[in-house]
Amino acid sequence: MNGGLDVAIVGAGVGGLSAALALSARGMNVTVFEGADSPREAGAGLSIPPNALILLKRTSICDAIEKITTRSQGLTRRTSRGEPISLGSPTVLSYQIHRVELLEMLLGALKRPVRFGHRCIAVEDAQTGARLTFANGATCDADVIIGADGIHSMVQRQIGLAARPTSEGIVAYRGLVQSERLSWGAELRGLNMWMGEGRSFICFPVSQGRLINIVAFVPSPRDMEETWFAPGDARALAAEYEGWDAPVRDLIAALDHTFRWGIYDRPPLPYWSRGHVTLLGDAAHPMVPHFGQGAGQAIEDGFALAILLEHAKRDEIPARLKDYQDLRLDRTSRVQAASRLAGRFYRSAGADPDQQTQRAQAWMSAAQWIFPHDAEKAALALL
Repeated sequence: MNGGLDVAIVGAGVGGLSAALALSARGMNVTVFEGADSPREAGAGLSIPPNALILLKRTSICDAIEKITTRSQGLTRRTSRGEPISLGSPTVLSYQIHRVELLEMLLGALKRPVRFGHRCIAVEDAQTGARLTFANGATCDADVIIGADGIHSMVQRQIGLAARPTSEGIVAYRGLVQSERLSWGAELRGLNMWMGEGRSFICFPVSQGRLINIVAFVPSPRDMEETWFAPGDARALAAEYEGWDAPVRDLIAALDHTFRWGIYDRPPLPYWSRGHVTLLGDAAHPMVPHFGQGAGQAIEDGFALAILLEHAKRDEIPARLKDYQDLRLDRTSRVQAASRLAGRFYRSAGADPDQQTQRAQAWMSAAQWIFPHDAEKAALALL
């Protein structure tokens, strides 16, 4: 064993907390720091794809996941008018969950409490470890520092990186609707998508069917704030989907409020690790959300890293972090590209049939290598 490496994680999102769970289970002393003063109570639904689900089911939260999540087999696709789309979809099992419920589950499973109210302002790497400095004056020395602090990562900047975003020209609206508000709400099952020219609309049940999560992608000529918590205008959203299938219009009409954020793409970073510091999740590989792999890839990161650090000696840490970077960078770069292409496919209902078929085939092909992956086995193969 490694004598209990001290690991500090910056960021208490899904990636940071799942990494803490995986690292703690393999004998490391993990402390998670979060800039917010308390856990966020806002959020929406997310899908846990098979490649992440296989990892979480090996942990202490396995039973809780089974109780809280809803399940989907594949994806049902329709045109904007409601006609079924006959082109095939990946028929894999995924779980859907409210993001807040997943975060609460992960928080409850950790051995140490998260240190809220600690906004990272500096990272210093040294010969034998690294130090975090926080805005409140506190510091933390650790053998390993992991930046899981999202798309605007401070840790990323501190190791000399800068991700330059490019707008997709798309704004996404998120919201939650109480199922009981819709006559058909209780019967909704699985992942559902409507595809139109320049737009797409997704919904699925969460919170054991009590809520329906919606995500709507619409074109926008203006740059939008890249945050999940900017308020949206439900009336403007309704106008974007005028004339669409009745369930789409019903869901929008039932919204009390919505949040919107601009969709930005970024190229893969040239590296993630420097000395005793590395990145994870959106801080390492922010991706557009169209394959539903943001959380999935972050979870893969943490579990792969835990394998590689489990038996590492302290003088081996920089090499192990480099191994982690090399292992994960290629795969996440490919998933980034697949997510980009998926968005174009979902919003290309007006494309000619040959082009639509080609995009559908590329989408199916990507699913065949993304979903079956086992990040722990891939990491073990390096040792």
